[in-house]
Amino acid sequence: MASIRDHLQTLTDTVGAVRVLQRSGALDLTKPRELATAVKRSKTLGAPATIVLHGAEEHPDAPALTDERGTLTFGELNDNAKALANELLAIGVTPGSVIGVLARDHRGLLTVLAAAGFAGVRLAMMNTGFGKTQFAEVAEREKVQVMFYDEEFIDLLDGLPDSLTRYLTWVDDDRPVPEGVRTLDEVIADGDTSLPPEPKEVGGLVILTSGTTGLPKGAQRGRFSPFTSALLLDRIPIPQNGAAVIVSPIFHSTGFAVWGVATALGNKTVVMRRFDAEKTLAAIADNRAEVLVAVPTMLHRMVALGPDVIKSYDLSSLKIIVLAGSALSPTLSEAVQDAFGDVLYNMYGSTEVAIASVATPSELRQAPGTVGRAPVSSHLALYDDNDQRITASNVRGRLFVKNGAPFEGYTDGRNKQVIDGYMSTGDMARFDDNGLMFIEGRDDDMIVSGGENVYPLEVENLLAEHPDVADVAVVGVEDDEFGTRLRAFVVRAEGADPQIDDLKLHVKSNLARYKVPRDVVFIEDLPRNATGKLVRRKLPTGPLT
Repeated sequence: MASIRDHLQTLTDTVGAVRVLQRSGALDLTKPRELATAVKRSKTLGAPATIVLHGAEEHPDAPALTDERGTLTFGELNDNAKALANELLAIGVTPGSVIGVLARDHRGLLTVLAAAGFAGVRLAMMNTGFGKTQFAEVAEREKVQVMFYDEEFIDLLDGLPDSLTRYLTWVDDDRPVPEGVRTLDEVIADGDTSLPPEPKEVGGLVILTSGTTGLPKGAQRGRFSPFTSALLLDRIPIPQNGAAVIVSPIFHSTGFAVWGVATALGNKTVVMRRFDAEKTLAAIADNRAEVLVAVPTMLHRMVALGPDVIKSYDLSSLKIIVLAGSALSPTLSEAVQDAFGDVLYNMYGSTEVAIASVATPSELRQAPGTVGRAPVSSHLALYDDNDQRITASNVRGRLFVKNGAPFEGYTDGRNKQVIDGYMSTGDMARFDDNGLMFIEGRDDDMIVSGGENVYPLEVENLLAEHPDVADVAVVGVEDDEFGTRLRAFVVRAEGADPQIDDLKLHVKSNLARYKVPRDVVFIEDLPRNATGKLVRRKLPTGPLT
């Protein structure tokens, strides 16, 4: 009986996904031959190469991307990627091998993305926030044979074998090129732009987890199901043939996913190597962009520019802000929509489970900070500590997700816990009376203080509401009397001088006494990674001096 139910759910999901893709313009059932070609290519080239090749065939002269060096058309991006793919095959890299890329968001990164598909190799997308040891360990674990990198990261490559082939994806004008290393520009200038032999099977991608608690794990993805696009497009109306500014890193799931879907719909993507709040406003205005993709810390800095600066740019084209990467506080949720209009979409997911839920602008007004509802083909479930299903509203539980875009397991052989076909996210969540979901924190972030369970995120969100607080993190530290107590790390708002007793009173007035942080420590900045996630292990939890 369970098998019949599963088959019916799969059929329902498929029909729903097809309707979403057709409605959005990503799928045209009136062109069956074109559809069949795209499906066939995606099975051997993978999504990025298929998207770029299709764009070059459909609109070769249309702009595909803009970075600080200018604009590339779909035809130019396609030729660049094919030239690089042929270079890889010419130096002896075989289909199925692994190459790595350590690059910021620019044409070089996107060229490598598509080229890997044309060559049939697996691409490991490295985190630009890596330290030298961490980078070397990941490159060794993933068995990387060729490394593409931006010149600014040259010191990180000291830990790699000298025999490893290297290519430079970006070089600033005033920096010398290391002897024996070719640049991407050199490869493209005299490269073979013919279509390489079609691989027998897709190489796929390795997208790394955030690594906030240790060495990032490699999440493997081979073929990208059409469900992946439907998960995004069901609740976020990405336009066709427009422009999207992506400042969320493309080496991570959110930036990569939106780049793929937006590019497939004929949009130009505008990318920057480094985030700057006001330059982002200028990019939206200059390109008449309808979409912005960012992480919470970026939006916080944009809002902090103030209404006078924001209003000095024509942002009337902006219809969608896609936010993901780390938790959205209710305070920031309201501030963003007050500053830019009701255009915010809060997307929740992970490298492993893809897109699990999305909150629309109206849902965020109704319940600031919510992660909304599941899109088509995504199914959410809460389980208690005994793996029993929780169905009541406003009851916290471990969040599990089942959808049409699962990952293939970690590259080290491990996997996530699965119950009834649902995969663990590692997060705690609850559903309110209206069915809207809220993330309550990581399941391993919970601390027990004096016999009471406490989730730091609840205290963080409350402190973030205080007008004198710009940023905040709450962690558990050892305590002789209570076992564990809360410590809050606070970044002062500009020009503010918050008092410790006032902040404690703010918590005490709204939450139970045992949730009041015993310690409050003022710091200049919180340790966050490139996607805005807090790296809690970098916060001092020892005795205060």
